[in-house]
Amino acid sequence: MKWRGRRRSANVEDIRGKSNAGAPRRLRLGAKSGGLGLILIVVVVLLGGDPGQLLTLLLGDLQAPGGATTPAAGPRAPTGNQNVASEFVSVVLADTESTWNDLFQAGGSAYREPRLVLFTDSVQSACGFASSASGPFYCPGDSKVYLDTGFFDDLHRLGAPGDFAQAYVIAHEIGHHVQNLSGTLQQVRRLQGQGDTAQANALQVRVELQADCFAGVWAYHAEAQRDLLEAGDVEEGLQAAAAIGDDRLQRNAGRRVQPESFTHGSSRQRVDWFRRGMRSGSPQDCDTFSGAI
Repeated sequence: MKWRGRRRSANVEDIRGKSNAGAPRRLRLGAKSGGLGLILIVVVVLLGGDPGQLLTLLLGDLQAPGGATTPAAGPRAPTGNQNVASEFVSVVLADTESTWNDLFQAGGSAYREPRLVLFTDSVQSACGFASSASGPFYCPGDSKVYLDTGFFDDLHRLGAPGDFAQAYVIAHEIGHHVQNLSGTLQQVRRLQGQGDTAQANALQVRVELQADCFAGVWAYHAEAQRDLLEAGDVEEGLQAAAAIGDDRLQRNAGRRVQPESFTHGSSRQRVDWFRRGMRSGSPQDCDTFSGAI
């Protein structure tokens, strides 16, 4: 990506290296939960999971050996690499602001820009406490995206390297903010409360696929209007989308593929919807709630 030297967003809050007063002590995964933890981390990390739900799912295994909890490590000071990551995140956020401000204005409304919080190890949001294991997430309660930049190293290890893969993740979280502004998240939450688990999961898949499509919409305008992309960037984004499909994650974990348990969509679905947004650049083409997906 040709991101260096571009406008940086003023909507970044950098609290890395600062202690989270009043936050619960950090817990670590016991050995028996490593595989499950990795699966959940990958899922939640990349596409809009609820960190509160993650902590609930892992609660039984979030104990150190001997049953005692492990206190959080001391705060880490930002390094030079972290500062580069901060600049990169700020530039990508600024570019999403340009895209969505223009699109909202064209639709006759104003875009309310979200804040992006950079944190280290753990953070307290309006959605509750979350550790860095939760991955990047969007909290509709305070309209903020939360990101530990150390996640970018994890992303590379999980098979999705490259700066555009990282930008795709940020753009996806911003997609959830667009859903929040439009009222989509609120409508889905109400419907999820009326059905069973399988129905709630199916609705969540549609939420996540729409955020993938919105990430593609951003990529279209970043290239068409600001010449941000370089050769190979699109492939990085598609690779990241495919790498964290629910079916691939389940197979990699040695489990049977269970579509009724999907919460983010299959690799094919994720790639298809990201491509759809990137092909047209129109949010109107991102209706994942009508018809088959």
